[in-house]
Amino acid sequence: MRAKSGKIHLNRRKKLLKQAKGFRGARHRLQKAAQQAVLKAGMHAYISRRQKKREMRALWIVRINAAARENGVSYSRLMNNLNKAGVAMDRKSLAEIAYSDPAAFKSLVEATS
Repeated sequence: MRAKSGKIHLNRRKKLLKQAKGFRGARHRLQKAAQQAVLKAGMHAYISRRQKKREMRALWIVRINAAARENGVSYSRLMNNLNKAGVAMDRKSLAEIAYSDPAAFKSLVEATS
């Protein structure tokens, strides 16, 4: 096989090594190692974007539960009461209110009880 040093080949290599910037050892220096590293990093990034959504929802639930228990009601009862009262708030908003404005959250809990 002949050695290829054409413009397209060099640009492809440069793009790959740019993506591998910050990797350690051969993974940022050698084409084959960098290619494998970039592919695996992309897989992890794809998976992590979905995991982040799960982890954030879990965090919101923990915050809502903590604030609800301070007001004498469990998380499940609070969510049930909110649904019955027709309060259409997502967990992200509820968690933000519970974290930043406990007085407003307390009035929300009392209004739905």
